[in-house]
Amino acid sequence: MIKQEEVFKIGKLGKPHGVKGEINFLFDDDIFDRTDADYLVLEVDGILVPFFIEAYRFHGNATALVKFCDIETQEQARQLTGCKVFFPRKLSERDEQEVSWSEIAGYQLVDTNTGKTIGEITNVDDSTLNILFEVMTAGQKELLIPASEDLIQNIDKERKEIKINLPEGILDL
Repeated sequence: MIKQEEVFKIGKLGKPHGVKGEINFLFDDDIFDRTDADYLVLEVDGILVPFFIEAYRFHGNATALVKFCDIETQEQARQLTGCKVFFPRKLSERDEQEVSWSEIAGYQLVDTNTGKTIGEITNVDDSTLNILFEVMTAGQKELLIPASEDLIQNIDKERKEIKINLPEGILDL
């Protein structure tokens, strides 16, 4: 059984394309193209399921048309519409210092000034020029923290932890 901590979200599936089982894949991270991966993981009815890739082709900057093995019809592809798509962390070929924004969901954010854990990064909002960590504190409070490279002191992939030098007073906003 695949566990949530073994994967990271890279996009979601859109509508079927054509009648032979191809489906639109709206991706945030093209790691599936940069590494040698035979499969992607889809969340189907709350369960993480591997789907082997038969073929894919890019259809724009953030979209690919994917044909999964054993998905042969438009109706079979339609049943996958809206599924979240994940990539196995173990297949990521990045070095220790290189981490994509998609990979850090689930990491703990630690303030280097106090040594205290701020919370868990639930998402990274990179829709604007100012990238933000969406963080959930232990008290279930949602925070937006600037994800500036100037503030990030260390990323520890093994411990799933990011140390950040927060400006004074930012947590009081």
